Amino acid sequence: MSAATEAFREGAPCWADAMLSDVEAGKRFYGGLLGWTFEDSGGEYGHYTQAFHDGKNVAALAPKPDGRFPTAWSIYFASQDAAVTANRIRAAGGQIFMGPMSIGPFGTMLMAADPGGAAFGVWEAGSHRGFEKRGEPGSYGWAEVYTWDAPAVDPFYEAVFGFTTHDVSEEAGIDFAVWTPAGTPGTPENAVAGRAVMDERFPREMPAHFLAYFVVEDCDAVVREALRLHGRVRREPQDTPYGRFAVLADDQGADFAVIDVAHPGPG
Repeated sequence: MSAATEAFREGAPCWADAMLSDVEAGKRFYGGLLGWTFEDSGGEYGHYTQAFHDGKNVAALAPKPDGRFPTAWSIYFASQDAAVTANRIRAAGGQIFMGPMSIGPFGTMLMAADPGGAAFGVWEAGSHRGFEKRGEPGSYGWAEVYTWDAPAVDPFYEAVFGFTTHDVSEEAGIDFAVWTPAGTPGTPENAVAGRAVMDERFPREMPAHFLAYFVVEDCDAVVREALRLHGRVRREPQDTPYGRFAVLADDQGADFAVIDVAHPGPG
């Protein structure tokens, strides 16, 4: 049983990392884009590289073991007991493809896929509690899973993490729901993640996936900087009631989003 931080209730997104072919290039890109600094954990931990903003731990970059691994950001959900969560994942129709495994004194992790095929992580905290900063410029802000199969995916996360699913499609203008932890009101401020259904605007071969959002002070300026750093724009900046956001890809192809939450728009 973990002595996990009180800041992350069961099922809350508590960490994000990117698996990259070239971590040094990743440091240049995200350091330039989001103002991160970095610290290599050393060979014992596979040169897992922690990212910091204003001295607080906000994410990590990890070298890909080989070319079979995707270049992508991963979202980790907090767990009081990773082994128990693994059993729930299997019982709910998900697949475990790594772990649970102890990462020294830092904690216990596993990697899994939901019934729609989206990969995610689970983190049982040890000395590494997760985000030391979130919801502020330079740090994690939000996560969404993009899926083709909401009828399978919503019950899965409800069973594994105790989420309640709230359909907000009318407000969002697309097939969209948010998840709130058990025992909390179904309001946006209590939501911990979102679920979007892909439609004809997405190529059918696109796999289900999670999208990590990072908070920035000026969405448009960050998009321009991403292009200067040889990134790409997947979705141009647009206004929402929650802030102005854009979907980007780094210079190695890992997708992520940025959002300026200080300036909500009409949507």
